[in-house]
Amino acid sequence: MEQIHRLRLALPVLFSGLVALTASPAAAAGPPKGGDKKKGGGLTFLQFQTLTATVAGERGRRAVLTLEVGLDIPDEKLRAHAELSEPRLRASFSQTLRVYAAGLAPAGLPDADYIGRQLQRDADRVLGKSGATLLLGTILVN
Repeated sequence: MEQIHRLRLALPVLFSGLVALTASPAAAAGPPKGGDKKKGGGLTFLQFQTLTATVAGERGRRAVLTLEVGLDIPDEKLRAHAELSEPRLRASFSQTLRVYAAGLAPAGLPDADYIGRQLQRDADRVLGKSGATLLLGTILVN
């Protein structure tokens, strides 16, 4: 009986050691090839967190407009400026999206061309010059 109790106490320790041993080859291998590339779009792409705004839904309910957005900026100096200005860009994009969503008809479909033009205008205004290309991802009303 006492041996079973000791075995129950030892199993979690043995299991955690086994997990540590199986994880170490992956850690020893180092970063994956192309580790200097950013996630989502490459070196010239600046991706923003998902933007959201409240819209009027069907039958008086509220819905959420969700938008993925990023900027492709080949110019290194402008990209560095955009990375420093990311909070201002995000605030400007969010404000524009909220104003647009407030005027969207219940159960209306968002106009991707209009949203893209307005957000591109915001990006150019915040950065002080053109050179950053706005890229829209998923537009979802849920």
